[in-house]
Amino acid sequence: MTAPTRVAVLGGGRMGAGIAHAFLLAGTHVTVVERDANAAESARERIESLVATSIRRGDTTLDGATILDRLTVAVDIAAASGSELAIEAVPEDRDLKRDALARMAEAAPDAVLATNTSSISIDALAADLPSRDRFAGLHFFNPVPASRIVEVVVGSATSPATVAFAREAVAMIGKAPVEVRDSPGFASSRLGVLLGLEAIRMVEEGVASAADIDAAMELGYRHAMGPLRTTDIVGLDVRLGIAEELERELGDRFAPPALLRRLVDEGRLGRKAGRGFYEWSDE
Repeated sequence: MTAPTRVAVLGGGRMGAGIAHAFLLAGTHVTVVERDANAAESARERIESLVATSIRRGDTTLDGATILDRLTVAVDIAAASGSELAIEAVPEDRDLKRDALARMAEAAPDAVLATNTSSISIDALAADLPSRDRFAGLHFFNPVPASRIVEVVVGSATSPATVAFAREAVAMIGKAPVEVRDSPGFASSRLGVLLGLEAIRMVEEGVASAADIDAAMELGYRHAMGPLRTTDIVGLDVRLGIAEELERELGDRFAPPALLRRLVDEGRLGRKAGRGFYEWSDE
């Protein structure tokens, strides 16, 4: 298999738009499928904004019209037909993802299917797929344009050819593929969420402020970003969902702190809501 020239993305939210943007910049034709006309328009606006930012920063020498001419945004899953790679990027819910993957498998039967899950078992998601050998995880990081890696998650039935194709697809968008075996939380979520949960417990216990905890990791361990600012960017609700999934699979060490649940209940979801552990109203 060679790198894909036509990619479909099911879901045009923050992650789906970021994935679509990455493939568009690489010269790929991209079809984004959303649930209705309003969601489709929002997805197009997100992608157009990302493309405009890339042009402004000099990340591409192409003009916006040339890049966006390769973009299709649709509400009918049939638009994914003919895709060589089909990626689901719907919210982190097992049933929702299984339904999305089944629809994509029917619409694009010859495509390699991929899930952007950050914590759900690849084998569990593949259970009802017709061609499990052509299914893998492609765990993109948020925000996609700034991230440098993509986890290629290998299920028990994933073929070597599919792994090679997935690695090639990641390389073509300028990111490094990190190959991991299907395991709860893979590598990045398992380590990142554990650190983030402990940082939240430290805030809860009054050990230090969010800013000082982050500074300790940034300056002391040379992390590019502290665990609490990272949590704000990922989304507290997203982090809570991942923690609950990992708690079910791996036990109490991933139990979400009461503070995390309270902030989510209050709507303090991080950057997307304007407030989490930090204030984001000016950004």
